[in-house]
Amino acid sequence: MDDRKLDVLRAIVTDYVSSQEPVGSKALVERHNLRVSPATVRNDMASLEEEGYITQPHTSAGRIPTDKGYRLFVDRLGTVKPLSVAERRAIQTFLSGALDLDDVILRTVRLLAQVTQQVAIVQYPTMSSATVRHIEVVSLNPGRILLILITSTGRVEQRSFEVPAYDEDTLADLRAHLNAAADGQPTAAAATRLSELAGRLPAELDPIAPSAIAALLEMLGTETSTRLVVGGVPNLTRFGDDFETTVKPVLEALEEQVVLLKLLGEATTADAVTVRIGQENPYKELRTTSVVSSGYGGTDDPWAALGVVGPTRMDYPSTMASVRAVARYVGRFLSEG
Repeated sequence: MDDRKLDVLRAIVTDYVSSQEPVGSKALVERHNLRVSPATVRNDMASLEEEGYITQPHTSAGRIPTDKGYRLFVDRLGTVKPLSVAERRAIQTFLSGALDLDDVILRTVRLLAQVTQQVAIVQYPTMSSATVRHIEVVSLNPGRILLILITSTGRVEQRSFEVPAYDEDTLADLRAHLNAAADGQPTAAAATRLSELAGRLPAELDPIAPSAIAALLEMLGTETSTRLVVGGVPNLTRFGDDFETTVKPVLEALEEQVVLLKLLGEATTADAVTVRIGQENPYKELRTTSVVSSGYGGTDDPWAALGVVGPTRMDYPSTMASVRAVARYVGRFLSEG
């Protein structure tokens, strides 16, 4: 496609997203510096329509972009624009008060829904991509201890169990051995090292070590990657008034966690934004929507993904920038937290 027709397509997409009304050639000439005559714009629009990039919803109406038109528009964006300093600061501030992983995920889904005005979806980080940051052993009472597992993804797991009588020196010794085996190790390696540790501990730890190691292995084997949080569902009102044919099917699809996991599964790398538009969605209930997603966490091996679902008539440049920025900050926050 030549640059002039691409400029016309960009103008149609921009105006339609903004006004939610079909766009005519006269409006394009008046609002955009296309540097050509109205007749040339009409010819370009006719050509774009013939090639399937725009369509005329009603006789004598203006044109609106098709899924094919949106795809070309997104593909020709080049690089995703950076957020302003104020927008970046707002994201940092919003996440900075988070207390634990659950709080981070809830704040992230609210933030993403707020800044994009779409339905936001955030997947919990996978345990398999994490490393063990610390194991804490806490005395609750003379016959009960609490084990706390902290991972690099910000996840905190804990288990309490009954044990025979012990003293603080015994707990300190157990804590040291557990951390020496698991601290800094990927979760799979940590589980292996802890299993092997059982037969090498001092005899005085025998009354409590087996229960502690069993509890840690259980925590390390628990997977949360299938957990999702969805927010901003009221933003579906942006689809329009046709509830039965557009909003209701999308609502039903959003309740299917398997569907959402597969949609987010397209985001296989951090710092890259994946856009799936309209008919590109494999689920017919979501073919009136676009999904913009990104991985977060490790650059080469993301911990999980997040994204938004909204009408195909969305502000793609801003939405893509927001999704990428939030993914970056969540990954950085969890890494440094």
